[in-house]
Order: sequence, then structure tokens, then C-alpha cells
Amino acid sequence: MDTSERPGMAPDAGDAPDGRLDATAGVTALYQGHAVGLIRLAIVMLGDRVAAEDVVQDAFLGLYRHWDGLADTGKALAYLRSAVLNRCRNALRQRHRGTRHGVTPQIVESAEATVLVGEENQRVLAAIRALPDRQREALVLRFYLDLSQDETARVMGISTGTVKSATSRAVAALGRLLKEDS
Repeated sequence: MDTSERPGMAPDAGDAPDGRLDATAGVTALYQGHAVGLIRLAIVMLGDRVAAEDVVQDAFLGLYRHWDGLADTGKALAYLRSAVLNRCRNALRQRHRGTRHGVTPQIVESAEATVLVGEENQRVLAAIRALPDRQREALVLRFYLDLSQDETARVMGISTGTVKSATSRAVAALGRLLKEDS
């Protein structure tokens, strides 16, 4: 969406009196710069594009609603990453609850998505999805989103040491899973 011609939508057109961006300008700028990456993160976590898009939209809506309560709008991206991960966790919990009650959700990727993602990538994504939640999150944040160990710890709400061990275990498990698959 081109915001340059719409008043109040350009990131610097919506500055609040205290110098902070207003909610519309701030969330719009973040959406334009990071929505695709956050959707990709959610797809890796959930394995379902539609659910991933819903999770990310919900996170952006939450950010918009709580924008004025942010102590530091510079940390809004970290908030969004945490919100996306938390919503992915909730979606996975709901999916597992449904499985326990005899409802097995079917994840069907579109034909376009299947063609775009090669067979090798499908194997790697399936192996990543087979990892325990914490290991999968640490791996994706560290190597897919290229966050530092400290940033990953903040997003996940765990210590840096836990990030290191979860990442190490994830890499080892991923190697075993992919070796078994070949």
C-alpha cells in the first residue's frame, strides 16, 4: 500500500506532540517493513499459511490497540515478534487439544506454495516442525530471523543460556531428523 499520497499515513506525518509516531503511522510503518517476515516466521511455526496470516494480523491489531501504552515505541518490533510467537503457541495448543478430542486438523498448502517450496525445503520445514516448541522457536528466531542470542531470549522470555542450549539441541535434533529422512 502506497502511503505517500494519503495524509496521516506516512510514518512521519503522524508524529504525536511528544515526538512519538501515532498508532496508525507507527503500525503502518512496521507492517510495511516486517509483515512478510513475521508471516514467514508464523508459517514455519504453524505449517499453515492461512493460520500464520491470521496470527500476524492479530498481533498487529493488538499492537495498534495498545500503541499508546508502549513505554518505548522503538521496541514495537520486539513486541510484535513476541506476540506472533505467543499466538503461534496458542494456535498449536488449540490444535493439540482438538487432536486429543478426536478432531485432527488438516493442513493443506496451496498448489502454488507447494511448487514454490522445493522438495528439499519441504523436508527441512517438516523436520523443523517436528522439533519441540522451545527448540523450534529458538532455531527459527536465531537462524531464520537472524536475531542475536540476547534478542532471542527477550522475545522468548527465557535466559540467554536457555537459548544457547535450546538452539544447540535443535541443531543436533534437526541433523538427526534429516539424516534419518535421507
